[in-house]
Amino acid sequence: MRLVWMLVFALAGGTALAASPEDDYIAARDKAISEIAALESSNAQVETLDAANTKALADLEKRLSAILGPLSVKDFPATGTINLESLSASDIGFGMLDGLRYARSDEGPSIVATTRGLAGRWLQSRAEEEDESLKLPAGLDEALKLDAFYTQAIGADAAFVKTLDFSLKTPEGADIAVARLGGWTQDVGPIYDQQVVVAVVKGDRVLIAEAPASPPVPKIAACEAVWTAADAAAQKFQETYQGSDLKDQQAYDSANAAWEKGDGDYRACMGERLPGDPAFPAVLAEAQQLADHMAGK
Repeated sequence: MRLVWMLVFALAGGTALAASPEDDYIAARDKAISEIAALESSNAQVETLDAANTKALADLEKRLSAILGPLSVKDFPATGTINLESLSASDIGFGMLDGLRYARSDEGPSIVATTRGLAGRWLQSRAEEEDESLKLPAGLDEALKLDAFYTQAIGADAAFVKTLDFSLKTPEGADIAVARLGGWTQDVGPIYDQQVVVAVVKGDRVLIAEAPASPPVPKIAACEAVWTAADAAAQKFQETYQGSDLKDQQAYDSANAAWEKGDGDYRACMGERLPGDPAFPAVLAEAQQLADHMAGK
């Protein structure tokens, strides 16, 4: 009898310690990252590195597909491709959110889907970052309110910059619904290609949608004037200070300060005035519809 009970406990212990599909995915991802880093250290040829990266991403995509299952959101495909763009720390697109991206075209709307567990692990790794510019809060609800989350999670070579937050009605059954209007940029100044970004958390799923604002966000004359004045001031600093190295540095610092202030003032102006523009209700409705569809409505 004692032997039987020992066997039962042993089997129970083995079950408790069994790795979950998410554990297996993380282990496979980290192993692939290490292997590619080793290839880079050994000065492997680019073709070898590319082949290893492509093969590993394909394996990880299959694992994520098994974890997430088919997507069921109106107007989006059921199957997706891996959100990660590279497993090499030296490449753009390394370290993005673990999940699948669903889209019918490169230019149209897309959704990145993941689980609470994978999102939580990803955020924890960002919370422990030594580089302060990459740090994010470990809590999902707090992170979803930050531009830096979208920059690191679903962006590759540009930063997401918010124009304004939408006031959404949280769809029935959803735990969290966050929406904002903004754009992707590598510089300061107006971003005319505005995107509606909506994040919905429902049960174990985390869905992040991005779609071009429809109708396109109009230019607002008062806000354009704010940026034009700031840009002129920055260029004047550059023209005024030329000569010694010290003055060149002063010119650089003063011009950048003027551009950065102008960028902030411009976005504040858009955030204040855009809700009164005739185009705004349609853009808000677009955000609400994305949230509703992701929640299953």
